[in-house]
Amino acid sequence: MLSSVFAIVLGLIVGLIILFLCNPAQALPGFATILTGAFTHGAKGIGQVFYYATPIILTGLSVGFAFKTGLFNIGTPGQFIMGGFGAVYVGILWTSLGPAHWFVALLASVVMGAIWGLVPGLLKAYYNVNEVIASIMMNYIGMYLVNWIVKSSKPLFNNLRNESRNVAATANIPKMGLDKIFPGSSVNGGIIIAIIVVILIYLLLNKTTFGYELKAVGFNRDASKYAGINEKKSIIMSMMIAGAIAGLAGGLLYLAGTGKHIEIKDVLASEGFTGISVALLGLSNPIGVLFSGIFIAYLTAGGFYLQLFEFSTEIIDIIVAVIIYFSAFALMVKMLIGKVQKARHEKEEAQTKGGGDA
Repeated sequence: MLSSVFAIVLGLIVGLIILFLCNPAQALPGFATILTGAFTHGAKGIGQVFYYATPIILTGLSVGFAFKTGLFNIGTPGQFIMGGFGAVYVGILWTSLGPAHWFVALLASVVMGAIWGLVPGLLKAYYNVNEVIASIMMNYIGMYLVNWIVKSSKPLFNNLRNESRNVAATANIPKMGLDKIFPGSSVNGGIIIAIIVVILIYLLLNKTTFGYELKAVGFNRDASKYAGINEKKSIIMSMMIAGAIAGLAGGLLYLAGTGKHIEIKDVLASEGFTGISVALLGLSNPIGVLFSGIFIAYLTAGGFYLQLFEFSTEIIDIIVAVIIYFSAFALMVKMLIGKVQKARHEKEEAQTKGGGDA
């Protein structure tokens, strides 16, 4: 946790230096805006933070979950857009579901994300194909496949705006009372769903035999196999669960009722890559991921107001990138210190044992 706090402080300091280099006269007011901008509109501003945080909490959880099980799921952009497509498809075409419409659409996003995580999982489990390579390829396949399907389907495609059509009103996620707490904001029940998923994944990893087996395979695949754990099944299930979480993130974004559509463009979903940053900052711990997702969303919300001081909003991206860099650096130092201490401890034990034998 100290490594994350250290990284955040250094990232903010670097951001302040950049502001001074760009416009010294407005640097301090601009920096204060980054720190307090989300509170500018009171409850509405806080609601917007939760709205921005919802998808990146889940994409971060997807990356963090896979990492806890010894896998690096860099396929979140593809899983995210496939999940979003599943939700949009059901949201537009399955209009006869009534009140259950939004829930079924979210289930479709989970299934599509899981399928997109299944392929790298199978390749890793049976052919030892590096999941990073496989999932990167699946990102582009997913992006182009969704573009092609949406663009070639008249019921789905709005050719005037080059994007998907609006989902039915019944497919929008209910506000669940949050519109009363944060009036005027875009927040909805998606943040509650995201928090529930975080808690479930935390319990799965730390309180269940299944979670223990998944982590055991991640630590040592051969030893797990020797202990009677089906290591192939564990790898496949890890990637499917990670994909399902990222797919749900896509469903929550496109069913938020905020006018978000699947745009037909050759760009990978940024929410997927932001999830990697969230997972690193949260140390892949589900609870840590929850708070790091909210923190990055808070910086993003505050960064929108930088334009009032003639700064580019990309400065927030620089600050987040520096924070993630220092997070990784701090973890590297921590691992190095751990190895040195372990070697020293083993040396002391050997010397003690040698003295005792003598």
